[in-house]
Amino acid sequence: MATAGNAAVKDDQGSQTASHRFAKDQLKTFVERIERLEEEKKAIADDIRDVYAEAKANGFDVKALRAVVRLRKQDVNERKEQEAILETYLHALGMLA
Repeated sequence: MATAGNAAVKDDQGSQTASHRFAKDQLKTFVERIERLEEEKKAIADDIRDVYAEAKANGFDVKALRAVVRLRKQDVNERKEQEAILETYLHALGMLA
């Protein structure tokens, strides 16, 4: 009987070890994927910085370009609403004719 009980304990430990190994491998896979994506993100950020530098070298205002890119990301209605609010504020401050 003691032998059967020991076998059950060993089998249970074996399945725990296998599931532990699976979790460890899965964790390692996630970490490696995240690291690879972080590297790609850095490379893309470097590429974007290079494009802005190239635009600046060709006489474009980088600050204005960034504003244009930000505006193009917005929903048309949201952008119009923000522009209307800005115009109202500028008018109230006497900054518009």
